[in-house]
Amino acid sequence: MASTGIGRSAVRRLANLSLKHQASSTKSRTALSVGSRHKSSSAFAAVPESIQEAVKESVLDHISSNDSKLWGNDASNNSSRGGQPAVNGVGTQQAHESHTTTTINGQGSINEPINSMAAEDPLDEWHLDGKPSQSWPDLPHNVREIGQADPFGLSKVEIETLSESIRTDLIGTDHPVLNKAASYFFSSTDGGKKVRPMMIMLLSRALAETVGGSAVHHHASSSSSLWTTPLSWQRSDLPESQRRLAEISEMIHTASLFHDDVIDGADTRRGAPAVHHVFGNKMAILAGDYLLARSSIYLARLRNVEVVETMSTIIEHLVRGEVMQLKGAAAAASNNTTEAADGGANERMIYYLQKNFYKTASLMANSCKSAALLGNYPDPLVSASYRYGKHLGVAFQLVDDVLDFEGSASTMGKPALSDLNAGLATAPVLFAADTFEEIQPMIGRKFRKEGDVDRAVELVFASDGIWKTKQLAQVHAELAVEAVLELDPSAHRDALVHLAHKVVDRTR
Repeated sequence: MASTGIGRSAVRRLANLSLKHQASSTKSRTALSVGSRHKSSSAFAAVPESIQEAVKESVLDHISSNDSKLWGNDASNNSSRGGQPAVNGVGTQQAHESHTTTTINGQGSINEPINSMAAEDPLDEWHLDGKPSQSWPDLPHNVREIGQADPFGLSKVEIETLSESIRTDLIGTDHPVLNKAASYFFSSTDGGKKVRPMMIMLLSRALAETVGGSAVHHHASSSSSLWTTPLSWQRSDLPESQRRLAEISEMIHTASLFHDDVIDGADTRRGAPAVHHVFGNKMAILAGDYLLARSSIYLARLRNVEVVETMSTIIEHLVRGEVMQLKGAAAAASNNTTEAADGGANERMIYYLQKNFYKTASLMANSCKSAALLGNYPDPLVSASYRYGKHLGVAFQLVDDVLDFEGSASTMGKPALSDLNAGLATAPVLFAADTFEEIQPMIGRKFRKEGDVDRAVELVFASDGIWKTKQLAQVHAELAVEAVLELDPSAHRDALVHLAHKVVDRTR
């Protein structure tokens, strides 16, 4: 900041000016002193680029801070049900009345979270010092072999029809261009892995088998083996609701891809041209907004206010994570909200993993949690569902980080080293920086200097950065497995165990 030659108060005034709505009247003039005076209608445009960057950094510093008022954090977000301590973000009470009962009786302030049993996950434990168990990748002793519990096989019927259902039943716009843009990744050959809806549907069945036991029966109106007849105390349309939740989750994910590719300037996605290269930036953004709007409508029609609150949090997290990514992992060194005993390097990694949670793992965690809430299951099962999705989501993104170095355009559907070329320091880079301090200034300047990317790649492969990233991914995959093993044994529970293994072992 000092290099710009302006004081903090001047930066603050510039930031306010850049964000303030300006009246269109040509007579309106506002003077701002930063060595010279500028007209308000063109003040920011006339400011030197170095000062504009300072303003941008100041604004990003504020909105990327965990205690920023922008995110609406308050004390009520950190309290669990009945004043009991929270464990893994969930109160310890074992059984509870219907979640939906507490959401429709009108009790409580409009500023209080509806789901009072679930405190906000503090995101303060990332297991950076953890090691995979010696038995990994062997299966736990009571888990079926994949031939009897293949996640892709068990969910095949539902996954094959999911994109068509979204395209024909949920998108629903008469505008031909918007319809094509919004449907871009929902063709029969879109190439997506559909991990999120797969998790939701397999988990829904595993939860039913855990609580219902021998009382669980195949749902007569479904051609899929995933859905069972709801128990007497559950909503009668539970199978339809949980399937719709899976569709909503995939719509939110796809909307985030549209927006991310515009922000990152990506050329390809899933082996095809990115949406904005086909329809333009404006239409890509509008198509993403439209998908979020449609998903919100169908989310409301689930008629479970706790689920609406939980899933809406995902959208806030996507924005928060994107802001943190714009700021970059180098921001952690000056971020007073992040504390780490091991200094700046550890702080950068914690900041990075928090950002990954917001951008990737939150969708998985809160979608799995919502599947349990829809079934009105006991709190421990809601907690286990959340933790399974969270840790699998963290592992998923860490493996993505590795594949950016070890993968190829043909396997990944996007160019290798796309993160580095976009100026992003991912886990292998951050681990490598512990060995080679030369990487640290590259991270700070987002690899913009000529030769930075090539040199960073060379140092990553010369370090143990990729190996450490794989180790951390395995640790989180094992935590996901531990969470889902809290459910009773069944083929669908074991399929979720195999899915965790496949996430770590995947090559695309």
